[in-house]
Amino acid sequence: MKRKILVVEDEENIREGLIDALGMEGYEVKGVADGREALKYYTQWEPELLLLDIMMPHKSGYDICREIRRGNPHIPIIMLTAKGEEIDKVLGLELGADDYITKPFGLRELAARISAVLRRAYPSEEPRKENFTELSEIKFGDVQIDIKTMRGKKGKEEFELSRREIDMLLYFTKHKSEVLDRYNLMMAVWGSEHRGFSRTLDQHIVQLRKKIEDDPKNPEYIKTVYGIGYRFDA
Repeated sequence: MKRKILVVEDEENIREGLIDALGMEGYEVKGVADGREALKYYTQWEPELLLLDIMMPHKSGYDICREIRRGNPHIPIIMLTAKGEEIDKVLGLELGADDYITKPFGLRELAARISAVLRRAYPSEEPRKENFTELSEIKFGDVQIDIKTMRGKKGKEEFELSRREIDMLLYFTKHKSEVLDRYNLMMAVWGSEHRGFSRTLDQHIVQLRKKIEDDPKNPEYIKTVYGIGYRFDA
């Protein structure tokens, strides 16, 4: 299940950039440009986390945080503050924000903050790292993987696999032909260690494709589903 994040930011380039980047991280994201719209979407869409800019038209991030906290003390709220505005951070936390991040910020840092806040807010609902013990080997096409030795063979060519690569293949095999979003795939393989960095997953997929695909740039088995994640066709 995708977590729903509402981005409240009046600067369009920042708002749209966050929507795209967090969507690539496996979240369902909507964005609004002012405080009134934020409260409207919060009520109608019921997001599971809010990213709130402070200075916005009609209602400030402080006002939104205060109003939402009156009715919902539990929903995670991360404030977006300008560099050096210490009073913004203090006031935001006093009003009930769970965390803040200072502009300009890196997407890796933001993803880590979001992941940490969501884990604290919804601990019992977090997907768990799977225990892959039921198979001793994986076979598809001309590829054969020995789970115990962590070695594989494609045709006559042999190769070694990492523990993560083995776990990814086991998870793919278990969910063959299903569209798997990045978040749940990373939670299944890395557990809470993943910290929201989808590039880690993508890099492992690149390396795995080099070992099992005839043409890694035009994969037959591990297909990219743009904007969502991957699908294993074997």
